[in-house]
Amino acid sequence: MKKLDLSIEGMHCASCASLIAKGLQKQEGISAASVNYASSKAHIEYNEKNADEKKIIEKIKSLGYSASQASLSGDMEKENRKKEISSLKKKLIVGIAISVPAMLISMVFMDFPFRLPILFIFASIAQFYVGKQFYEGAISAARNGSASMDTLIALGTTTAFVYSIPSLFGIFHEQYFEVSATLITLVILGKYLEAIAKGKASDAIRKLLDLAPKKANIIRNGKEVSIPASEIKVGDIMHVRPGEKIPTDGVVVGGSSSVDESMLTGESMPVLKKAKDKVFGATQNINGSIKVKAMKIGADTTLSQIVKLVEEAQGSRAPIQRFADEVSAVFVPIVIALAILTFIAWHFIFPEILPAGTNSFEFALIAAVSVLVIACPCALGLATPTAIMVGTGIGATKGILFKNALALEGTHKINTIVLDKTGTLTEGKPKVTDIISFSKKHTENSILSLCASVEHHSEHPLAQAIVNYAKQKRAAIKKASNFKSFSGKGVSAKIGGSLYWIGNQGLAATNKAKLSADEKEAMHSLSMDAKTAMLIGKGKEALGIIAVADTLKPTSKDAVKLLRRLGLEVWMLTGDHEEVAKAIARQAGIKNVISQVLPQDKEEQISKLMKKGKKVAMVGDGINDAPALARSDLGIAMGSGSDIAVESGDVVLVKSDIMDVARAIKLGRATISKIRQNFFWALIYNIFGIPVAAGVLFPFYGILLSPMFAGGAMAFSSVSVVLNALTLRLAKLD
Repeated sequence: MKKLDLSIEGMHCASCASLIAKGLQKQEGISAASVNYASSKAHIEYNEKNADEKKIIEKIKSLGYSASQASLSGDMEKENRKKEISSLKKKLIVGIAISVPAMLISMVFMDFPFRLPILFIFASIAQFYVGKQFYEGAISAARNGSASMDTLIALGTTTAFVYSIPSLFGIFHEQYFEVSATLITLVILGKYLEAIAKGKASDAIRKLLDLAPKKANIIRNGKEVSIPASEIKVGDIMHVRPGEKIPTDGVVVGGSSSVDESMLTGESMPVLKKAKDKVFGATQNINGSIKVKAMKIGADTTLSQIVKLVEEAQGSRAPIQRFADEVSAVFVPIVIALAILTFIAWHFIFPEILPAGTNSFEFALIAAVSVLVIACPCALGLATPTAIMVGTGIGATKGILFKNALALEGTHKINTIVLDKTGTLTEGKPKVTDIISFSKKHTENSILSLCASVEHHSEHPLAQAIVNYAKQKRAAIKKASNFKSFSGKGVSAKIGGSLYWIGNQGLAATNKAKLSADEKEAMHSLSMDAKTAMLIGKGKEALGIIAVADTLKPTSKDAVKLLRRLGLEVWMLTGDHEEVAKAIARQAGIKNVISQVLPQDKEEQISKLMKKGKKVAMVGDGINDAPALARSDLGIAMGSGSDIAVESGDVVLVKSDIMDVARAIKLGRATISKIRQNFFWALIYNIFGIPVAAGVLFPFYGILLSPMFAGGAMAFSSVSVVLNALTLRLAKLD
């Protein structure tokens, strides 16, 4: 199955997006299609045997819209947005230039020469130039057996315009030319403000894209040449001077410098880079001149992966969106039916309610037009995508990457969070803290030497800590053979013909080694200090203890407090012995501990919690904890650095700061809260606005909305939804 992202031009409302999506889903070979009105993008999955890019674009064109492949740089989207705003601005200026004089001539200067012909000309310009897009959209929708906001606007303004034409010939006394002109101008004003607001909603993506430098200095044939960054090839040597941005991902091959990676990790402190260190495109070289070999280009760079991940999240549909889809599908036909019923009610059923001398036909017509133009499916259609765009954009700038809208919604549902100990709560860099010899035969150095020799072939973090410490202390690492690993217990190996083992008391018992009371107490005491104590032995004899500790991260305690304030039940999951696990949990302020869990059993522990009815988020690294992350209700892969494309994890955290877990949950919840607020206001607006426009208050209070007021309210309802989504930028995440 192939994926295709397209930029769409010509959409005027959420109904347009729905029309395109439905049209594409009917096309042979297309398995899935989603269209985002807020970002003007379509995401399509199709079978290459039955469909291709050309056919898909032609299908979109047949629906009345234009499409082109979404560009990696975002330049095309930026240009399309500029064109849209510029076009709307021109139409708005023309609309204001004709609607203001039209209102003055119609309501103030009643004796103006050639008053009616001038109003007709003004209204015609508004109807067929300023409002041309509404006719095009309505016709396109009708061709495809659908209806949209364009249908409502075209119907309402055309009704007022056509009804007014007989007044030119003295057939009707009343005319509404200024109503149709002003209505269209107000709707265009709303669309203009909406386009600007939608542009701001996608600011985060543009800012990320703008970080990439446009030029690069490449060394070719011994000479330095400046080329467009898009022409860099893998293997090119780039010369990056102080103050310049690194053009693409690579590895330092010459020089050293401090590099500001805050755009990627959010960390404000520069990172020292020297030979063989990785560097990332768009990060800033601070104070040294370095030569970098290009390793990744184009779509493979870290920045491009981040942008792709964010765009996919922005284009995804949250389950909460289904409600809006269901309402939007029947919204326009219902509104048209209500407008017809409104006309029938006032003209044929209740004309006696009207004040004496009131023309029931004109009154009914005005009420029906008001119903048509006040209804706004756009507010409902924009409620979800704009909030998702802003929320995921904010996250991207802070190193918090939501893979899809479902992940955002997941933050709102979870009530339990499980934190893997190593690398999440702790630094993930264990260090040797204690070495104890049980006899005078062995010094601390000889115990360290034996431990390092046995552990030399192990890849376990604790083993690596012991080996590194031995190298640091220049302890001899002897050749070992017959290396064996005992899951959850320890390891053994032969050194000089003798079998040595290192591990917990379970492994000691397996080897029939007996410990004295003092030796057991020493093990217990180290465990209570949150240290992993391991016995080293030879055959049936225990020779000593080596202890390793992994310290808590500076922010772990505060992060746990914040997670609890968010109403979450916090658990710690670890393979450590129960005493060590509880000691670390106490330091972090965690009451619930699951200890002595083998890596392959983490998924089972998550399942057990879920079976108790808990909605569980699992936090760990995206590789070792992949099954547990995938099993949980919300998987948060932490500290992935440049590897943001990790398969597991609904949320990917670039940094290894546990505070980002709390920030991600707060941001996700704030985003879902904004979506719900948007739905509420969009529904309240339509639930109350449509009846008032239909004249239900007229018999009691004499209130009837004019079509102009109704049109203005409709125009600003969608703008208010976008502006409300933009207030997410003010959310406090710490």
